[in-house]
Amino acid sequence: MRSHGLLAVLGSLWLASLAVAQPPRKATPLDARIRIDKEVVLVPVTVCDRFNHAMTGLAKEHFRLFADKVEQTVTGLWADDAPLAIGLVFDTSGSMEHKLDRSRLAVAAFLKEANPEDEFFLVEFNDRPSISVPLTSDSSEIQNRLALTAPHGKTALMDAVYLALDEIKKSKKSRKALLIISDGGDNYSRYRAGEIRGLVRESDVQIYGIGIYETQGAHAMLPEEIYGPTLLAELAEMTGGRHFPIDHLRDLPDVAAKIGVELRNRYVLAFSPTTTQRDGRYHHLQVKLVPPPAAPPLHAYWRAGFYAPSE
Repeated sequence: MRSHGLLAVLGSLWLASLAVAQPPRKATPLDARIRIDKEVVLVPVTVCDRFNHAMTGLAKEHFRLFADKVEQTVTGLWADDAPLAIGLVFDTSGSMEHKLDRSRLAVAAFLKEANPEDEFFLVEFNDRPSISVPLTSDSSEIQNRLALTAPHGKTALMDAVYLALDEIKKSKKSRKALLIISDGGDNYSRYRAGEIRGLVRESDVQIYGIGIYETQGAHAMLPEEIYGPTLLAELAEMTGGRHFPIDHLRDLPDVAAKIGVELRNRYVLAFSPTTTQRDGRYHHLQVKLVPPPAAPPLHAYWRAGFYAPSE
């Protein structure tokens, strides 16, 4: 694992000063990442209702923020719709044969919600992953490539995530996200789940997963295939993204579109740690909501933590 990968990213984004006692405003691209200033930590948060609709219009008093279980004072709040670099990680293994058409429609629905300034790339994977479309601002290249996709082989999901994390580093966009569309667990990767968890934890990439899982025949599946949904959910949760298990193929495009909208409606919370720590260690975050009166039931999603600078 790379124990200081995120430290380099955070260190490169330090600012000489940052005004945090401001009313909510539209975020600039530099606001989009979780990062540490000399006295300020910025934490991206998404809020949705029970129908998975993004909730906007909240103020800083509607959030409680904890670092290592110690409550922090939220000193600033921003709305965040900065352009993204988005990696589509698309399963083309043999078991996707009857799911490809709807999966292609899901990608099309997701891309309809894109910002004109976004950029994209496509990783297809079966026995091994490959970058089918390198970083581009033309989303039609993704759909044109997927129209030619034919299913075969096994599922090297962890290898595909590794390749996507490496490819997305080439983008200069301040916000980065992966959308993984797969129908099962990994059964052919070189990289182990623990290695990928470490890389994901140190990255600054938000991961969303759409899982098209078999509801029958689990007795014939390998242990790693059975564990697939849990693993994909863990990767998403670590990054402040989400995992959507799909029971009916007809739901795929709608779910993908909601993810696209969710990526456009994110908050950034600012806080100054009560105890300044420059220990190079990972610090856990927790966000709790204090909804306004008459608000529907809401749920928050945030990155699990951050690495502090070492000096």
